[in-house]
Amino acid sequence: KSCQTGKISTAEIAVQSHTSRDAGVQTDQSKDAVQDFQQEIQVDYSSLLSFLQRVERAVIKELNKNWKSRAFDGFEVNWTEQNETVLCLHTLSYPEAQEQKLQVTSISWSATGSVVACSYGRLHGGDWSTEKSYVCTWNLDRRGLNPQRPDLVVDVPSSVMCLAFHPSQPALIAGGLFSGELVVWDTSRTEDPMIWRTGMTDDTHSDPVYQVKWLPDAKHRNHAQLLSASTDGKILVWREERDGRLALAEGFALVAQQIPRSSQLKKFTWGEAAVGVTSLSFSHFNPHVFIVGVEGGYPLKCSMAAETRALHPPGSSVPLRAPAELAFSPHGGPVYSVSCSPFHRQNLFLSCGTDGQVHLHSMLQTQPLICLQLSKKYLFCVRWSPVRPLVFAAASGEGNPSQGAVHLFDLEKSSQKPALSLQQAAGECPVHCLEFNVKQTRLLAAGDATGTVRVWQLSSDFTEQGPREMNHLEQLASEIRD
Repeated sequence: KSCQTGKISTAEIAVQSHTSRDAGVQTDQSKDAVQDFQQEIQVDYSSLLSFLQRVERAVIKELNKNWKSRAFDGFEVNWTEQNETVLCLHTLSYPEAQEQKLQVTSISWSATGSVVACSYGRLHGGDWSTEKSYVCTWNLDRRGLNPQRPDLVVDVPSSVMCLAFHPSQPALIAGGLFSGELVVWDTSRTEDPMIWRTGMTDDTHSDPVYQVKWLPDAKHRNHAQLLSASTDGKILVWREERDGRLALAEGFALVAQQIPRSSQLKKFTWGEAAVGVTSLSFSHFNPHVFIVGVEGGYPLKCSMAAETRALHPPGSSVPLRAPAELAFSPHGGPVYSVSCSPFHRQNLFLSCGTDGQVHLHSMLQTQPLICLQLSKKYLFCVRWSPVRPLVFAAASGEGNPSQGAVHLFDLEKSSQKPALSLQQAAGECPVHCLEFNVKQTRLLAAGDATGTVRVWQLSSDFTEQGPREMNHLEQLASEIRD
């Protein structure tokens, strides 16, 4: 009468065999055994009491010795099963996209961690603007998973350059298009999944959207806003409207003359450096602070709280502000990816780009703490591990010695070379994007130019934090900075 739900009826609808028969057992159960089992167990309580009184002093003495011992200081018990190898669990693809020779441009994991989505488009070559592309999703927990048949395929009239699942609603995916538009799909609606779009207006980006991110809406707790960044130099924040439209709520514009110049970076001519935004990552410690990577090769520290109006902003329904606060030492080419650390209170971040280098930066200084020459050609993506403070992954392009590989770094082992390099595909096939799974932390997904998404299961070496790992990160930052 007091249970939460009504009675649930169950029935077996399929069995392994269609016939059944009795099989003989090794021994017959005797009636005496049943009776013996049912009898109450007899305990000699007086003897038990005598034993406990006899050993009490010795047991307490040993417990006190153990309590004062420091033999196990720093030791962490690990109850999980150790897995020392990195495995490729799934190789996912959509044959129609591969027939068109479309590339995987972006990957995102759902809020539950069970669904992976990828976008198809073309990062270089071909007629991007008119070519049809796709967004595909696979539920990896589904029994009937078919790696070449996505659970959902959304046809999109323009190349999809970036994707982002909603942080708490697993059915919502936002996408940024080559046309400059922003679109939101509801994957629970199979007929017409598109529920919001910006449309083509004066507010819409005039260049491809390379980054999209969900932001909490301060005014409406149950709603979220969308942030988009583009190579047109604009970073825009959109809010939902009732008519299925995304309306511009606020915006920022990067203008070369308004980027603060450090004395160490004066030799670079800002007027010649393109400030089109290629990537963006928010600080995990200050929701107003974010890092952007730009075509001119500079990582920039920016603020959502900036109040200065942007100079010469393009036509817009809301005034655009200038967010840049600090410019960091440049790469040798455009920055393709930035990733803020979720661990370090001094706000470390990673950046990578066309020079094949990964830079480890502190937001407190313009010069990088570490520079790693990882590839002779492009690095398309870098991501910090959500569970290991000293681990990050990078995706490389063509060129020996790293032909289309996913590189896993463990700074505890080496600050100069990868702990492991995973071959994503045969031949010179660049890996364009990768994402760690925050919920199922052993999973890492990577997408490449052949239109393939590989889901890697990481070993415990890359997913279990050591007892002093945070201290090692603090030391690494402070020693190199000094």
